[in-house]
Amino acid sequence: MVPSHGLRALLFALSLTSLAACASRPAVGSDGRPRARPATTEAQEAILSPVNVLELYRGMGLIAARGIIPFVARVAFLPDRTSDSTLVLVSMSMAPRAIAFAREGEQYAGRYTVRLDLRRGVTLVRRLEGTETIRVATFRETSRADESVIWQQYVRVAPGEYSLNLGVRDEGSPRAAAEEVTVTVPRLASRTLGSPVPVYEVVARSSPDSLPRLLARPRATVLFGGDSVVPVYVEIGGTREATRVRAEVVGEGDAVLWRDSTVLLGRGGDLVSGTVLVPGADIGVGVVTLRVMQADRPDTAATRLLVTLGDDLPVAGFDELVRYLRFFAPEYRLEPLTKSTGAERAVAWNAFLKATDPNPSTSENEALREYFARIRLANQRFRDDGQIGWLSERGMAFVGLGDPDNIIEPVTQDMMQRNRQQVWVYTRWRLQLVFFDQTGLGRWRLSPSASSELQAAIRRRLAELP
Repeated sequence: MVPSHGLRALLFALSLTSLAACASRPAVGSDGRPRARPATTEAQEAILSPVNVLELYRGMGLIAARGIIPFVARVAFLPDRTSDSTLVLVSMSMAPRAIAFAREGEQYAGRYTVRLDLRRGVTLVRRLEGTETIRVATFRETSRADESVIWQQYVRVAPGEYSLNLGVRDEGSPRAAAEEVTVTVPRLASRTLGSPVPVYEVVARSSPDSLPRLLARPRATVLFGGDSVVPVYVEIGGTREATRVRAEVVGEGDAVLWRDSTVLLGRGGDLVSGTVLVPGADIGVGVVTLRVMQADRPDTAATRLLVTLGDDLPVAGFDELVRYLRFFAPEYRLEPLTKSTGAERAVAWNAFLKATDPNPSTSENEALREYFARIRLANQRFRDDGQIGWLSERGMAFVGLGDPDNIIEPVTQDMMQRNRQQVWVYTRWRLQLVFFDQTGLGRWRLSPSASSELQAAIRRRLAELP
């Protein structure tokens, strides 16, 4: 990574993690095996619809770009030398696959330009612009989907309301994106908490005259389960006395999911700092709020965190996770997930990953990765079938059984012709599924008997799994 124009860009090599997400599981008969389910209701479809990731991040108070470079950015406020000035940290992340890479010797290089404008009314207060270079060793790394490209910059400004415009341009293609938001920079008086900053790593600063040496975590994501932990950096300015702070994570209905305390220490200057370690195993799945409070003062600072099952698989909750697995695992594998509560869920999830992993020697569950890839592909392929792609009848066949061995469709010049037929052949399951398009609008349906045959084939496949 080569910084330029005073801007800092970092490629952080995150380990590949096991993937997962959510779905309605099959009902179970008296023999303990899945049986055919009734038709999915509109309410269930709403629960199982793909998560709008940008809206999810915006709901967390983050900046999420709508352009073809889908970056996510965060603004945090830290104590400065005096209360008349606030240290603003702007951090942004995007996936390597958003950038065009070219071969340079034994490596691959991609370049992008970031521009940050901070205005107060019509007055331009600060402009930062610079081009950054990312270098990776293999072509595979250029297609990563995690937030491994991180840019961040500190700006000192007076408290008040500003317009912040943040834009990114890929230097190897015409792709670009920009977002403008209103930012209210607070006045951080003496002995007041600054913003809690989710980080990957941090070296605390010793005084307000210096800058924290940290690698921000703009999306504030925590991996659910296991020993996953997200460090959150906290500062209080205007004091040298060690200060105890309480930290708690709250979910829906202000329910406290986790609570702890830590002591912020001074390092020679008029500032104390420390790190709160938030465990992913204890706080469920979805968006939660971290609150940090001084033990002896009515002073609270907060930030939102997203507990996920993988970098590109944010979900609303653990129950949705189980629903998404309806075509992945037999009922007896899903039952421990269904019955688990609280901290038990992380244990149950880790056991589920281990039991369903076809190659335990790798860092990810390849079967689960391929399963969710089929769900995403089904949502694209069958989006015109009248409902959520993977819950359409063709989508269920594709996700539950994979690609058919053969697709037979009579040739016609009129694609709007009614009562067209499409036959999917699955040799292994001795199954022929005849889909009908009665409307001529590309909405393919199975007959009731064929739908029962599909469900039976999926049950047989699940019964063969270990």
